[in-house]
Amino acid sequence: MLVSLLLLGGGATVLWHQIQHQKKPAQTKKFTQRCLGSAPSGSVSSFDLSWLLKDIRNAMKADGREQLQLDIDPKRKALMEQARQQARRHLLWSVTAIGLILLRNIYPIFTLAGTLAVLYLSRTMFFLIWNDFRRGHYLSLYLLGIVMLLGMIATGNLVLAALGGVIGSFFAEVINRMEEASQQQLINVFAEHPKRIWLLRDGVEVEVDFHTIAPGDEVVVNTGEVIPADGRIKIGEGQVDQHLFTGESRPVEKTTGDLVFASTLLLSGRLVVAVEQAGNATVAAKIGKVLNQTQNYKDTLMNRGRKISDSWLPVNLGITAITLPVLGSQAALTTMFSNLGSTMSATGPLTVLSYLQILSRHSILIKDGRVFETLREVNTIVFDKTGTLTLEQPTVGAIHVLDGFDEKTVLRYAAAAEYRQPHPIAKAILAKVASEQLDLPQPDEASYEVGYGIRVTMEGQEIRVGSARFMEQAGIDVPDTVHAIWRQAEVESYSLIYVGVNKQLAGILEMHPTIRSEAAEVIQAMKQRGMTLYIISGDHEGPTRRMAEMLGIDHYFAEVLPENKADLVKQLREEGRFVCFVGDGINDTIALKSAQVSISLKGASSAATDTAQIVFMDGTLNCL
Repeated sequence: MLVSLLLLGGGATVLWHQIQHQKKPAQTKKFTQRCLGSAPSGSVSSFDLSWLLKDIRNAMKADGREQLQLDIDPKRKALMEQARQQARRHLLWSVTAIGLILLRNIYPIFTLAGTLAVLYLSRTMFFLIWNDFRRGHYLSLYLLGIVMLLGMIATGNLVLAALGGVIGSFFAEVINRMEEASQQQLINVFAEHPKRIWLLRDGVEVEVDFHTIAPGDEVVVNTGEVIPADGRIKIGEGQVDQHLFTGESRPVEKTTGDLVFASTLLLSGRLVVAVEQAGNATVAAKIGKVLNQTQNYKDTLMNRGRKISDSWLPVNLGITAITLPVLGSQAALTTMFSNLGSTMSATGPLTVLSYLQILSRHSILIKDGRVFETLREVNTIVFDKTGTLTLEQPTVGAIHVLDGFDEKTVLRYAAAAEYRQPHPIAKAILAKVASEQLDLPQPDEASYEVGYGIRVTMEGQEIRVGSARFMEQAGIDVPDTVHAIWRQAEVESYSLIYVGVNKQLAGILEMHPTIRSEAAEVIQAMKQRGMTLYIISGDHEGPTRRMAEMLGIDHYFAEVLPENKADLVKQLREEGRFVCFVGDGINDTIALKSAQVSISLKGASSAATDTAQIVFMDGTLNCL
């Protein structure tokens, strides 16, 4: 077994170094280096045994992967500690079983106790055999292992039985960890909600548990909070960021009577929402339910190592059947123990664990090791638009000025008003000011108007920054000439920020989605590999088409409802394509599950990172 482990780790390490030194197309090589950085010291010609041993140790411990998983979900720490405790208990039981068996030579009564301890150590294999039987897979290496175990007990080889039980259970746990149980709960779309929320009852705000809300309740939602239920606004107005849910690239203005959805974020304003659907009845929860019920293609696949190993079982059992009457039970057990191909069942998962650890050092979290087999088949990549090809923070585009104001003055006033605001639009305005190297005046006083903007006083001027409705509420006239600008923004799906000085409209800032800086080069690298590329988006047709043209992507789907994204992925699969889906929102989760390979980025919705097989922990597309 030690030799197998050394060969396994050595093969993985040598192959890794060879890959690092292979000649690649310039574009692909550049991105590989950007993602992976420098390889560990040493090369094929100067092999370092310490790196081999370190890789084997780290692969078995999986510390790197565990740390990446904790970066996504700190709550996993308790589960990981529980797994470590279970491993320590298993080791203690192993030592106890072997000790009891050794004592049987002195006290025969320990024979029964040692036998029971060996069977207990092997319980994982019994569970896996039962799972195989339920799937109609009756002849497996697990079954052979149990037959050998019982045979060793029956022939009095209890020490060997104990060692076999320990080793067999260990590798069964490794394999089981790699096979991702289909009944595992995949996502909880309400994980980010506060445990307590505020309800309006008889004019009084009352704090209650999140899970107690029901249709008919009136939920109070303040700026920066997640809307906890589907419903209609009864009181208030504000801007809602629902791109993770609907795919719209810009915040949506909501007012009395408008429908809002659970799991979307209130960027500004204060709302009282009359609940129509709560808990598992919300649209977001229904997406989660469909996701969990979606048949996962991986459930029908068997581990390649197991398949190879199991294919040799009839040959091995035939030789054992001949050996038993000719040479006796001991020889038959020996023949059975030397099963042709048996090592493949263990080395397959161990090889995967080695590469999982290697990639985790470079901030790539592989949650399902079988993607190593499916990645090579990918010929079509589907990108979600908003949040995947674009960044959360927009970019200031054109600045329209009115009534004698100049662009720098309008930009200075907007930045001074938004100086201490944390939202992406404020950061975009401040970034533009920094690039223009403008100085920022300090406001004398600031008043955050609940709803659509902010008002500040500075340099003897009253400045308002916000939406068109915010200007109208302050009595600032919006001239007819602005309507053309507004219509263009509607068509191209970007936001407008209005800047008012006293009672006069000074200018308008266009806020455009920011395409990821690496997106164009990554897409060019994918096209060099012969990939067919698609954009899929809930956004309007115009901006989706323009982004496809800018990035050189030939195909796109626009105005796609969340529940229809998976249908488009299935359509591509039915056409014979092998699809990799890259997405980041709640609305992408079913599509992620429907694709043969799924990728998300750190910082995406928890539903997306929970569902995706691969997560790029640096939050960029560079490692694609």
